[in-house]
Amino acid sequence: MNIFQPAQPSLLERVWLTIRYPYDIIRNPLDALLSVPALSFLLIPTFSSYSTSLNLLFFYLTWSALILSNSPLKVEILGTLGIRVLFYLLPALGFLAFDGATPNLASKLKEHGEVALPIGEEQGGRKGRWWKIALVSTGNVLLGVAIQSSVELLFTKILHIRSALRISTSLPMPWGIAIDLIRGLFLREILSYALHRYALHHPDSPLTEYHMNWQHTIPAPYAFVSHYDHPLAYIVHVFLPSYLPALLFRFHLLTYHMYLAIVSLEETFAYSGYNVLPSGLILGGIARRQERHLMGEGKGNYSCLGIMDFVAGTTLGEDVVENVREEGQNNNVRERVKGRPKGRKPKARSRS
Repeated sequence: MNIFQPAQPSLLERVWLTIRYPYDIIRNPLDALLSVPALSFLLIPTFSSYSTSLNLLFFYLTWSALILSNSPLKVEILGTLGIRVLFYLLPALGFLAFDGATPNLASKLKEHGEVALPIGEEQGGRKGRWWKIALVSTGNVLLGVAIQSSVELLFTKILHIRSALRISTSLPMPWGIAIDLIRGLFLREILSYALHRYALHHPDSPLTEYHMNWQHTIPAPYAFVSHYDHPLAYIVHVFLPSYLPALLFRFHLLTYHMYLAIVSLEETFAYSGYNVLPSGLILGGIARRQERHLMGEGKGNYSCLGIMDFVAGTTLGEDVVENVREEGQNNNVRERVKGRPKGRKPKARSRS
C-alpha cells in the first residue's frame, strides 16, 4: 500500500463536489479574474491578497479532485447542465412564479404590462400554454447538452482525437480567460446574426416557417421564451452560436462554463420582459431590441447584443451605440450626485 497516494473521494464527497461545482466555478475564478490582487500576482506580488490566493488554492483542489475522480465527459456534461440550471432554468422559473403569484405588481414591472405576463389574457390565461413553453424550453436545453455530449463522444471514442474542450487539472490564467471570453462572445454575436437572419428569417429557408410558427407566436417575451422554439430552429438560433466559438477556439472547460454562465444570464434577462434590469450592463437596450424583434415579425434586431445589427443597419429602435452613450450619461449623473455633499444645493448662476 502506497501511503503517499491520496485517498479517493467517497461517493458522497463526489456528489457534493458535483453539486458545488457550478457555484465554485463562477465565484472563485471570477474573484481571481476581476480582483486587482489577481493581476498583481504577476505584476506586483507584494500586494497580492491572501484571501484570493486561498480561494484559488481551494478551487484548484476542488477542480483537481473532480477531474481525478470522475471522467472528463462526466465533469463537462454535469457542469454544463448545472450552469444551465443555475443561471437560466432556476431564474426563469423564479420569474414565472413571481409573475403568476403577483400579477398586478409584475405587470407594472413589465415593459408591455399585462400583455407580457405568462398567465395574462393575451397569453391564454392560467390555462394557456405557458407550461408547454416552459417544458419545450427545458427540453431544448437538455437537447443542447445531449448534442454537446455527442460531439465529445464522437471526438474521443469514435474518431480517437482530442476532446472538443480542453479538460485538465491545470487552471487557465486570468488573461487567457478574458481573451477567450471576449473573442467567444464576439464570434457568437456574428454567428447569431448570420444564422438568425439568413437561416430563420429568409423566405427561401425551410426553417423560417418553423421559427415563425413557434417562437414568433408569443405575444410578448418572458424568460422561458428565449429557449422556446422548434428543435431544429433552436439548434440554429441558440445552440450553434453559443457552442461553436468554444469548439473553434477550444476553450478550457472552466472558461467555457464561465462563458456559458454569462450567455445564460444574458438570455434570461434579455427575454424577461421587465423594464427594471441591472444597470451598467446595457441589458435594458438588449432586452428592448429582443422585444422589438419578437413583436415586430422579425424584421430586424437579429443579433444578441445588437453590434452586428448596428454594423449592418438592421436595428429596430435605438441601437447599441445609443445604449452605451445613454448608460455613460447616466453613470456621469450618478457620480455627480454621489460626489455632491449632503445638504448643499447647486449654486445658482448669477444674472449679468
